[in-house]
Amino acid sequence: MQKRTFCRVSLMWLGIIGVAAAAQPIPSPASDQQAAGILEATGIKGGLIVHVGCGDGTLTAALGAGESYLVHGLDSRAANVQRARESIRAQGLYGRVSIVPWEGTRLPYIDNLVNLVIAEDPGDLSLDEVMRVLAPHGVAYVRQEGQWHKSVKPWPEEIDHWTHYRHDAAGNAVAHDQVVGPPRHMQWVGSPRWARHHDHMASLSALVSAHGRIFYIIDEGPKASIQLPPQWVLAARDAFNGTLLWKRPIETWYNHLWPLKSGPALLPRRLVAMGDRVYVTLGIDAPVSEIDAATGKTLRTYAETTTAEEILCSNGLLLLAVNPDYRLVDYREENAHCWTEQKRASSRWGWDERPRRLMALDAAGGQCLWQQTRGIMPLTLAADGQRVVFHDGDAVVCLDQMTGAEKWRNSSVIRAKLVPTGWSPNVVLYDGVVLYSGGGRQLAALAGETGELLWEATLHPSGHFCPEDVLVMDGLVWSGDIASAAAKSTGTFTGRDPHTGEICKEFLPNIDPFAVMHQRCYPSKATDKYLMPSWIGTEFIDPQTQRWQIHHWVRGSCVYGMMPCNGLVYATPHSCACYYQSKLSGFCALAPARPSQEPVRVSEEDRLEKGPAYGKIGASSAQAVGGSWPTYRNDVGRSGRTKEAVPAQLSPAWSSTIGGRLSSLTSDGTRLFVAAIDQHTLHAVDAAKGEKLWHYTAGGRIDSPPTLYQGHVLFGGADGWVYCLRASDGVLAWRFRAAPAERYHVAYEQVESVWPVHGSVLIARGPWPVTRGPDAGSRTAEGDARDTLYCVAGRSMFLDGGLRLLRLDPTTGRKISETILDDKDPGTGKNLQAFIKQKKMPVALPDILSSDGQTIYMRSQRFDLQGQRLKIEPEPQEDQDGYPHLFSPVGLLDDTWFHRAYWIYGKNAGEGWGEWFIPGRRVPTGRILVFDDDHVYGYARDPEYLCNSSVLEYRLFASAKQVPPQRVQELKEAKQGVVDWHARVTELSRAEQSAVDPKWLREHPPLLARAMVLADKTLFVAGPPDVVDERQAWGRYLEPEIRAQLDEQVRALDGRRGALLWAVNAADGAKLAEHKLDAVPVFDGMIAVGGRLYLATMDGRLVCLAAQRKIAGP
Repeated sequence: MQKRTFCRVSLMWLGIIGVAAAAQPIPSPASDQQAAGILEATGIKGGLIVHVGCGDGTLTAALGAGESYLVHGLDSRAANVQRARESIRAQGLYGRVSIVPWEGTRLPYIDNLVNLVIAEDPGDLSLDEVMRVLAPHGVAYVRQEGQWHKSVKPWPEEIDHWTHYRHDAAGNAVAHDQVVGPPRHMQWVGSPRWARHHDHMASLSALVSAHGRIFYIIDEGPKASIQLPPQWVLAARDAFNGTLLWKRPIETWYNHLWPLKSGPALLPRRLVAMGDRVYVTLGIDAPVSEIDAATGKTLRTYAETTTAEEILCSNGLLLLAVNPDYRLVDYREENAHCWTEQKRASSRWGWDERPRRLMALDAAGGQCLWQQTRGIMPLTLAADGQRVVFHDGDAVVCLDQMTGAEKWRNSSVIRAKLVPTGWSPNVVLYDGVVLYSGGGRQLAALAGETGELLWEATLHPSGHFCPEDVLVMDGLVWSGDIASAAAKSTGTFTGRDPHTGEICKEFLPNIDPFAVMHQRCYPSKATDKYLMPSWIGTEFIDPQTQRWQIHHWVRGSCVYGMMPCNGLVYATPHSCACYYQSKLSGFCALAPARPSQEPVRVSEEDRLEKGPAYGKIGASSAQAVGGSWPTYRNDVGRSGRTKEAVPAQLSPAWSSTIGGRLSSLTSDGTRLFVAAIDQHTLHAVDAAKGEKLWHYTAGGRIDSPPTLYQGHVLFGGADGWVYCLRASDGVLAWRFRAAPAERYHVAYEQVESVWPVHGSVLIARGPWPVTRGPDAGSRTAEGDARDTLYCVAGRSMFLDGGLRLLRLDPTTGRKISETILDDKDPGTGKNLQAFIKQKKMPVALPDILSSDGQTIYMRSQRFDLQGQRLKIEPEPQEDQDGYPHLFSPVGLLDDTWFHRAYWIYGKNAGEGWGEWFIPGRRVPTGRILVFDDDHVYGYARDPEYLCNSSVLEYRLFASAKQVPPQRVQELKEAKQGVVDWHARVTELSRAEQSAVDPKWLREHPPLLARAMVLADKTLFVAGPPDVVDERQAWGRYLEPEIRAQLDEQVRALDGRRGALLWAVNAADGAKLAEHKLDAVPVFDGMIAVGGRLYLATMDGRLVCLAAQRKIAGP
């Protein structure tokens, strides 16, 4: 079929889309007026804009003037790209607005991503191609022959919204979506990377979607400590690209220290989205507000709705359960044992059985149509346009939705005597039947017209501290036996006729589900095609074929879980340590398999682009210097150590403002190299004076500093390319596309490649293939070891074809080898999940690579020097013999201080509720570590606060790299299973809690170590002041004095109280000097070169500290 192109202009668009209309030409040539005119004409109020043929970027920048827009410019001319980048950088917009080179007829984006495509000269770009990348309701705005033409991509009938906690007002958590399917592609991923704490209230309280947007209530407070105050917000994102559209602060919400697995189950019912309106309580004791979904502005507040606990919207009516006697829960921690506290709180503050005011309001006008005082059991309120149903504590009650008149009540059904805060009954309205499960796994079906009992049945066990699963899909009522591990639960799913209760389908899993633990802490969901139980991760079950597909590498937050709609699956941020070297983190939107997203085959020559400096970086370009810091953490082992001495007494030598969020640094001795991460720009600065020498802007974020090699500056980018610049002037020598194709989506609020590359690439000695015979392409053996560039492209082995480990020639960019790391074992063809052991599976997530000279490491995964995995099967966390190396199970660049993660100098990580902390007791670990030939130096939690602790107190320490086996054996024989941090303090000695015996120890230093360097025999440690003694703050959060201290600690973490720098004797831990700094270093953002310290700071500066000048005497 011939492609339709823009050469056949307005009639083509009118005929195909059916809603196109010719717009008036933009009246003013001024870029800001032109941008405003385009946005007004297209009706786009936020999201991702693509500007095809962006030219000098003037209009592109103007389109990104609002914070709710991401703008990506494309141009085929290198001069235009460079000019546009510089212009946008000068305006301080670069990153949110960015430019990449592009030519061809295929737009470099995944399907259904873009909200607005603007093309002033579309050339051969086809209409079909533009429609492919546009999201539903997205707009193409094309100019031809002086006229602008607007076309809108219609909303597909095959995808659905998710307007309420349980899909809609009827309470059946099943999306009428034919597109949602087993996840194969990352549509977008956003912040936060982690929820705040596993042992306390879930960070995400509610999530809904309507009209191509998602809305959610989340605590964005610091991950460094759960004791710190929350930052609750109502936020909106574009559903298809994750662009953050707006946020509204929520001043008062439920106490964030509320214990784990205690809900509150009612909180997700405080948020509803219908079309272009959002209905929400903007506070735990606030009235219901109507909010404009596009802008976040409050349109009205409904009278007499203060402390509404549940909101439904059915046929234009708001149905509210208002608690007129609501009082803020005066919750204070009393028990250090998290499970004791969970039982106390969930029962103490369970449903109080006091009456609520049931209100029916006209959503558009705000008038109250009727109201009644009724008992309403939590989460039993449901409506289907004709009837309103709930359980009042004595009976299931049905009212007429329009008048409120009682139609019937049935008191014969069973209800739980106690309704704790984390659990609730279920009511589902379906096809004239009321389905009610009120406890004890009993399900009752009542006639919607009369309330007559139709049938009763016993549900399979489901729900782990959350409501039981009752799902009606494919015309049947489903429940699954998934509450416990496989030893107790079989995975059987049973489907019953909703009218008769007859079992119509029943089947066991057709695969081993590797169910090693209980169901997730949130209810299951479904679509019209798939059951989506939440047993171990996210399973997809097709009842028609009775085929299971497991996805243990993705799960959602406690209480809420996953949301299937818009043809996607939304995985909410979690705090889970199971499989966390393999499982996705962040706020993820996942798409099913799409044939159109298979990588297009290209020749290897097309992947390598040569720049002006290609072949022109000789020995003269490399600086001959006495000292350097040539790669991330100075060496391939990532030690953070230099043999050069730095004096303890230092003073500021210079400061240079770069701007933005900075990476750590590298140096060749005369120059410093640092990335302005979000501005996609690498800067070179004179090390002696701080003068800016040159900068280079790439096609995406540069998340870590470059690697320096013989005058070459080498780094990876989030655009999927590896770059080589000439160190002397920043001119491009070459760039190689590590990604299999030029394809973008949105990641952490910017446009990035589907296959990004970490900035810090690895240079290590590795064998190169040799050729034999006349055919230069017939590689038959590995030759001599040479310096080799290693890097990894991609986000997960389970998505988008997996990861790619590449070996490149660092001087020429020529590819040496490429190893595809996907979801299959290359030897057996088995899915990686077939190798699950306990709560671990094979490592599936990328990271900065390291090496010991014989082995390449990615987290705990080992590779040979040819880039092949040495062993795929996960190993026990107790096995720490051999292959010691520095790594983090969540990635070395993760600066969040997520409470269940830490750096490890060892072999393996622990993963899972009872395992994640085990390496922390057997090998040296910490928030940040450095090491030399014999010892590890670090900043770590006291061992009593490592597991199941809401308190975090720290120490500086030095220990031997190797832990004696005898000490490990003594630890095994010590008392185990003490999960109460307070009891660990009083009942166990330090030796019983950790086999790592410190060489020296400094307990509770007055700083939070965010950067650390070992310079010869001196350990330098820098970070913000540690303001709060969390042992004293625990249980006293509501006291004004404690709250003031906690607020001050947040200010310190944000960089508003400066920093401390300590110089410590590495031999005995004695403090040699203390310096006050006016800015906090970025995480791991300090290096030592030439007798000086260099820091990258949170306020966007580079700071040089040098030996204090001696003042001459008189």
